[in-house]
Amino acid sequence: MIAIIAEKPSVGREIARIAGATEAKDGYMEGNGYSVTWALGHLVQLALPGTYGYTRTSGDNLPLLPDPFQLVIRQRKTDRGMATDPVAAKQLRTIDSVFSRCSAIIVATDAGREGELIFRYIYSYLGYTKPFRRLWISSLTDEAIRKGLSELKEGTEYDSLYHAADCRAKADWLVGINASQALAIASGTFNQSLGRVQTPTLAMICARFKENREFVPTDYWQLSVTLKKGDDFRQFRHVENIPEKTEADRLYDRITIDSMAAITKTERKRGFQAPPLLYDLTALQKDCNVHLDLSAEKTLAVAQSLYEKKLISYPRTGSRYIPDDVMRQVPDLLRGVIGMKEFREYGGTLDWDNLSTRSVNAGKVTDHHALIVTGVQPVMETLTEQEQAVYRMIAGRMLEAFSPVCEKETLVIEAAVDGLTFRSHSVSVVKPGWRAVFNRSEDKENDEETENKGTARFDESETVPVSGRSLAKKKTMPKPLYTEATLLAAMESCGKELADEEVREAMKELGIGTPATRAAVIATLFKREYVERSGKALVPTDKGMAVYEAVRKMRVADVELTGSWEKTLMQIERHKLSPETFMRSISVYARQVTEEVLSIRFPETASGGIVCPKCGKGKIILRQKLAKCNNEGCGLLVFRRFLNKELTDQHLAQLFSSGTTKLIKGFKGKKGTAFDAALAFDKEYNVTLSFPKPQVRNAPKQSGRKNTGRKSTGH
Repeated sequence: MIAIIAEKPSVGREIARIAGATEAKDGYMEGNGYSVTWALGHLVQLALPGTYGYTRTSGDNLPLLPDPFQLVIRQRKTDRGMATDPVAAKQLRTIDSVFSRCSAIIVATDAGREGELIFRYIYSYLGYTKPFRRLWISSLTDEAIRKGLSELKEGTEYDSLYHAADCRAKADWLVGINASQALAIASGTFNQSLGRVQTPTLAMICARFKENREFVPTDYWQLSVTLKKGDDFRQFRHVENIPEKTEADRLYDRITIDSMAAITKTERKRGFQAPPLLYDLTALQKDCNVHLDLSAEKTLAVAQSLYEKKLISYPRTGSRYIPDDVMRQVPDLLRGVIGMKEFREYGGTLDWDNLSTRSVNAGKVTDHHALIVTGVQPVMETLTEQEQAVYRMIAGRMLEAFSPVCEKETLVIEAAVDGLTFRSHSVSVVKPGWRAVFNRSEDKENDEETENKGTARFDESETVPVSGRSLAKKKTMPKPLYTEATLLAAMESCGKELADEEVREAMKELGIGTPATRAAVIATLFKREYVERSGKALVPTDKGMAVYEAVRKMRVADVELTGSWEKTLMQIERHKLSPETFMRSISVYARQVTEEVLSIRFPETASGGIVCPKCGKGKIILRQKLAKCNNEGCGLLVFRRFLNKELTDQHLAQLFSSGTTKLIKGFKGKKGTAFDAALAFDKEYNVTLSFPKPQVRNAPKQSGRKNTGRKSTGH
């Protein structure tokens, strides 16, 4: 019997069908000499501090440096703390049973770092030494699975991939656990966290937010003239912005209706805009955020669903290129794409004999080639709206990538008026090429919008009367706040502003996170309530900004340093660095980060002079774990943590000043049910829940729960 282990049940069943294992069992399929089982994501994980005996954390215990690390069955959060996930435990027993009866193992978890780690942790935890081979495929079509099963690789060929994934997991543990616990000790609150990639990402968002909000705009003036030719005209702008109003007025008055413009330069240039590269995951996430308003996390989930439906290749790829053998399949794949009604008209113009090969480069293909459709024709009615939209994005990008260049003409005309130089710069599309695939309105605006309006053309040495003049007041603008799309681009290029696509590609190894993990990092920032959305913009919360201000000058927030660790992990994957060398370095780094965070001194925060509502004499003082009256004889005390929710300074200020808060979202009852409520003081100044009227039908029965100031209630 040969065992096959996939990453998910749906993938396992597809592989089982191809292998002939058609008899359904509890947690696996059997038949034709195969037992096909599956993980449910990470069934096994690195043990938490309690496993190593760290039940109470103090600064003296830190940093925690397990040697060796231990593996445990996946844990889940309960009201009584962390406990073994029973679903994971059951499936792990099934895998153990399947492995124990087999002579060899085929690894069919997702072909990437995380997929390799999922299997290796299970294999190690269960204590097996049986040989295993690797099914390495980039799509789940029947043809790809059959081909992969006939070309299995030795498991040892992927040892370096596992070592890189294992080092990444342990590095995240060492930095995340130690830095977070150090922050808890320094601040006195336990609902905050720091992370190896999470904190530099937060730092980028907060730094941009501060830069944007603190930006002081500067006034300047733009002087323009209008020249006519027949019924057409063209506006020309003075080549220099004018910083002072008096000077602007002087130059404006210098030009009169009698002024003449001498055309000193007319220059036409043809330019070519190359088609874009195929999508990798990050590029897809950026475009889906811009055009579909999907979060990075949602885009990944939809792409994964399309992959499991055999419609696209492996989505968690970091490559935007395909090898030559895949290029041979491209014409047939494109014929399927132009069969879609959205692309049928454009498909009639495609030059099949001259498809662009810009995205063809085997040397730049990493574990998986770029994202492409598989040739399996989707039945659109069976897909969700989001699946249809994301599939169209991927299919359309394939058409763009193999289409001809976009040909443009740039026209620059300069004119001299009363000793001042004016310029008109315009760009027009001559042949749209790949830009015609989606024919997006914003593409047209970017191409055809000129610095100065009008389309009249003038010849060099021509003299034309000035038909109009204008003086416009302008302001300098700050860098815009990050959106998920621009944040993903910044993570990919280590926070650097890079417009050139080729340079961004070269910077990938210095980015923070990986295409497969960036969405989860951004999602964590929302989960921790460090970041919120304002329209499409990402804005730090007070809590997120407080964490940033505390650690912004420390190693844990250093974007470029984190990028260097990502490059080091790639070196492990490519056999250029030993895991032991990396782990020694990361242990030193974890010590340094822990010491820095422990050194933070959080001051007591005054609540803006709010008089104590109970005694009427003292003032309310806000601390990291509680708020209290500074009148020793009063005793009014409110813990920040209430029903798994951390109260903000704003919540506490509302409570102490008016006796109630506004509606607070995200409380959790004993059974983990989330609900919304306000907090209010009762007659004895205990904190109680207050539900809006009319009361929500399914509101949890928590109205009697009080925050009396006792530790057992507050935590």
